[in-house]
Amino acid sequence: MKTQKEAEDDMEGVTVNRFAEEAPSSGRSKNGYLFQEMELRDEEEGEFREGKNGHQSSSSPTSDCSHTFENQSELNISDCDDSGYGLLNTSRKYVKLMNFQEEVRAHRDLDGFLAQASILLDEKAASLDEVLRRMLQHVANDGQASCNMDDVISGIFTDAGGQGANVHLLTETIQGVTATATGVRYQQSWLCVLCTVKSLQRRCVCITRLERPQNWGVNCAEVRYVILILAPPRTKSTKTAIELGRTFATMFSDISFRQKLLATKTQEEFKQELMSQRQQLSLAVKKLASDSEELQLHSKKPLKFTDFLRAGRGIYEDLSRRLPHYVSDFTDGMWGSNRSWLKYTTTAIFLYIAILLPAIAFGSLNDESTRGEIDVQKTIIGQSIGGVIYSLFAGAPLVIPLTTAPLAIFISVIRGICDDYDLDFPAFYACTGLWNSLFLILAGVFNVSLFMKLFRRSIEEIFAMFIAIAFIGDAVKGTVKIFHKYYHAPELVVGNGTVEELEYLVQVVQNITNQTHLSLPAQLILCTRERPILCLLLMLGTLWLGYALFLIKRSPFLHAKVREVVSDCALPISVVVFSFIGSYLFIDIELPVFNFYKGPMFNVASFSKLSPMNAVSALGLGFLLAMLIFVDQNIVSSLTNAPENKLLKGTAYHWDLILTGCINIMMSMLGLPWMHAAIPHSTLHVRQLAVVEQRVEGGHLYETIVSVKETRLTALAANVFIGLSVFLLPVPLQWIPKPVLYGLFLYIALTSLEGNQMFDRMALLLKEQTSYPPTHYIRRVPQRKVHYFTTLQMAQLTILCAFGMYPLPYMKMIFPLLIILLIPIRNFILPRVIDAKYLDIMDAQHM
Repeated sequence: MKTQKEAEDDMEGVTVNRFAEEAPSSGRSKNGYLFQEMELRDEEEGEFREGKNGHQSSSSPTSDCSHTFENQSELNISDCDDSGYGLLNTSRKYVKLMNFQEEVRAHRDLDGFLAQASILLDEKAASLDEVLRRMLQHVANDGQASCNMDDVISGIFTDAGGQGANVHLLTETIQGVTATATGVRYQQSWLCVLCTVKSLQRRCVCITRLERPQNWGVNCAEVRYVILILAPPRTKSTKTAIELGRTFATMFSDISFRQKLLATKTQEEFKQELMSQRQQLSLAVKKLASDSEELQLHSKKPLKFTDFLRAGRGIYEDLSRRLPHYVSDFTDGMWGSNRSWLKYTTTAIFLYIAILLPAIAFGSLNDESTRGEIDVQKTIIGQSIGGVIYSLFAGAPLVIPLTTAPLAIFISVIRGICDDYDLDFPAFYACTGLWNSLFLILAGVFNVSLFMKLFRRSIEEIFAMFIAIAFIGDAVKGTVKIFHKYYHAPELVVGNGTVEELEYLVQVVQNITNQTHLSLPAQLILCTRERPILCLLLMLGTLWLGYALFLIKRSPFLHAKVREVVSDCALPISVVVFSFIGSYLFIDIELPVFNFYKGPMFNVASFSKLSPMNAVSALGLGFLLAMLIFVDQNIVSSLTNAPENKLLKGTAYHWDLILTGCINIMMSMLGLPWMHAAIPHSTLHVRQLAVVEQRVEGGHLYETIVSVKETRLTALAANVFIGLSVFLLPVPLQWIPKPVLYGLFLYIALTSLEGNQMFDRMALLLKEQTSYPPTHYIRRVPQRKVHYFTTLQMAQLTILCAFGMYPLPYMKMIFPLLIILLIPIRNFILPRVIDAKYLDIMDAQHM
């Protein structure tokens, strides 16, 4: 028997360890254990000691291991006084996950349950006591067992407290946990309750899905499923309550399986999902080609020079991995019980707005810098053509290609060079694009994307932060221009005179005519200060409404499905509402809109206007452009295929790089803007198509992606409709004021910061220590080291912003080189400042 101090220490350890890392989505741990929890009455103490001597497991949780853990508690209430004081003995042990491939009993247990299933769907009861009574009543009505309900309830619970208190503690449970070197974290969405009933002749199982998640205390804060196991006391060792509980606990430890059960509407559908899960667990685990070391950009296998000499090997492996899934990219979510038409529709609408409006903004920027050579119309057409091709043939269809701000800056540099040296812009632009495409295709053929193995998560997040800051900067600069142009003193409607000059003239007339009441007519005075103020309100209003609707999915308002739809459509709703406010409710105030000129859609380059030397001189620009697109394309693809996104169909870095090069050949020849994979649109696309499970730990809300609908249809539909939007020029697209575009930029930047660990660690600098979230790096890395690492990242980000946003365009052309320089800084300089083991923890791919 443990001392009181030891028991308190054990319980305190559980409290701390509940902040450990989450179990893998597959539900199977790396060493295959579950967690069982028991609390024994004191009358069972002798039997417990006799059968479980030395019971506590000698195996301790190891790093990155998920288990099932057994907790046994012994309560002596005979000595309790009126204050409710008593002794509670707690012990734990790990229970192995059921092996459906080898253990026949698992299949027999499930067959026995399916033959006479007791399933309660959408149970409205809120208290655990009431839920268990409803389950027992259901078991009795099904004829599975006849026993005294009060006796069973008394066996399920261990009552603690004195005469004035009655606290229910579950006697024996099984829960899934993830155990690491830093603690244990429970899967709180399901609970398996075990009970031995003397009057039973055979085992009984009842499963309940609650209508809403219920909070039943520590480690049971969001219970949605309750599994009740009843078993007779004397039975074969393979038929005990624990063994039966192992079978169902193993199935429910899979997060994706639990999500599928939420979608079932009838008992038959529920049982069908159980059978499907059994089939998946019975299949031999096969290592997918996408998990091979050579193809993972984050693998630790060192690069070899010979890897780059196997020309075409990466493309072959990309196509071999992705082609078997090509048909399913169009059919997944379209038919059957897994139909997702609503999510596809809302995602396509989101992409349409999120792609079209930046295309208009960057098209307007290109129009100004190229003096109409590349305008809004050509940008929209180019986006549609390139987007459709990419969504049809890319190996990673969730990646969204766009023309971006760095490309717009590059185009303005080329326009400046053409003006300085009197070169034909369409021809020189096309020549630069062809050199760029050649380098991209060669990089894809010779597997240069393998260099991205040297990029760590911290580098990718610095780049993601830079893009978010760039979007914010574009919005702020646009608003400042509006204020600079319109926010000034009143001026005359006509003429070049000032108000002061006209007032002087009025004073002269007054002196001549001796009239003292002459005043300037109001029609001659133009006060434009309301215009920039309205623009500021429209920008901030678009951001506020969009983000408020985006967060509604975390609120208790409305139905869960309605919240999900509203959150997915947050951006389109916000843009439409504030475009209506600006263009209709304030129709008397003229707002800035993008320019539109009716001209040819394509401008085919004429290379005869360039000399051979001019064509060769474009090689250097083409190489710098290729570096920019290479880095952006691969970083965005890596962030999109991050492990936490749980994409299953594999990657195609080499093939997608070649496809990007081929698309830009077409863009160059037709005088359309170049494009490459864009962030944050690609990661937001993944989030829109994701099914997530929320959990609360220590007052912090976390979202875990359960699965993602990997489809080509959403991006394809969005880009087709963007192409059709050409017919909406200039009206009604010009009804969208520029401030609304700037608000969209702010929305995209803000939502892209969610899940960015660098941003989260930057926020820690402003928080008190007691409010730090229980993330893996907080638990495993000294606080000072965390802040050192964050500060060094912020310094690198500052340098990137200084060069990437410097007013001199030529300075921005070396931006790709600076990103590549982050590799030696991370791999060789930072380990001299911070221990490598701490760097690896903070660069880990898990949260």
